[in-house]
Amino acid sequence: MAPPKENRKIHFQVGAIPYRWLAGELQILLITTRKKRRWIVPKGLIDPGLGARDAARKEAWEEAGIVGEVAAISCGVYEYKKWGGLCRVELFPLAVREEARDWPECDERARVWLAAAEAESKVHRPGLAAVIGAFRRTMEGVAKREVG
Repeated sequence: MAPPKENRKIHFQVGAIPYRWLAGELQILLITTRKKRRWIVPKGLIDPGLGARDAARKEAWEEAGIVGEVAAISCGVYEYKKWGGLCRVELFPLAVREEARDWPECDERARVWLAAAEAESKVHRPGLAAVIGAFRRTMEGVAKREVG
């Protein structure tokens, strides 16, 4: 029997929503999990001595081989069960500038660029899909205001 929710350990993680604009379309980079090969975004625990944004930048490099500008403000939080507790993931937009051909976890993960709406539908976790959807709507709204 699982412990009551109030007694579960909470693991704080950070991650990145890697994005780019290509021919006027917002695209998001997804990566696979190592074991089950499900689509996610780069994320992980915060290493001691790192702030949230630096940790998100580090995870993006290690898991996806990407470098870019991490936004100053997060775009959302989602939760999922793992390690006998709850993982709470704060996500930061990351405007991708570079993609490496070789990176620390390249032999363990696949990566793919997708239209933002497709990325939203591909991810396994509903909470992650909700954050991606909110990010997509915000970014597309900003793009429309800039054009119009």
